[in-house]
Amino acid sequence: MKQGIHPDYHPVVFRDQSTGKSFLTRSTATSTATVEWEDGNTYPLITVDVTSDSHPFWTGNQRVMDTAGRVEKFNRRYGKRSR
Repeated sequence: MKQGIHPDYHPVVFRDQSTGKSFLTRSTATSTATVEWEDGNTYPLITVDVTSDSHPFWTGNQRVMDTAGRVEKFNRRYGKRSR
């Protein structure tokens, strides 16, 4: 790899804004906010809106689309017409 072109990866804590769950990982993102982690060290804290802990796809709270209603509406509007 070329030296000097890659960003600096460092430990960062990400916190889900809606659930409050936090996880420690490495990232290039930085923040002025800090938090003391379970190991006693202080890390930059980045608050995010959605993580796998709160995303509907991963939590199983995904909305089911009303496809039957949409098909019926389409058929009423553009379906079989009498001539």
